Amino acid sequence: MGRLIYRDRASFDIDDRILAHLRIVVMNKLRRNEGFMLQLPVNEGVRQASLWIHASNALVMQFYGGREPAIDRNLVDQMMHDASGADGLTLTAAGIAPPSAMPRQPVGGNARP
Repeated sequence: MGRLIYRDRASFDIDDRILAHLRIVVMNKLRRNEGFMLQLPVNEGVRQASLWIHASNALVMQFYGGREPAIDRNLVDQMMHDASGADGLTLTAAGIAPPSAMPRQPVGGNARP
């Protein structure tokens, strides 16, 4: 289990595997100077917390597992897509939120029936 620390004010325990994927998403989004909303489950009587992830906000990611998790490129792609959407990226206790009920359309191309 790893930990995400946001602006030295809040910390969230996140599975090392998901945190490793989130780290890649954050690096890529911030490298492009793109902020995004991140929703995380909270255990203290609050359903979820919403964090604005931006280069001006300090983030610390701590990994406590004994080995580095394998990276799933498809999961990174899904997380990047979700982070770029209007609702941002939502993490759940089980990982990431399931895809929305509406089918996703290709970005930048013409969809074919």
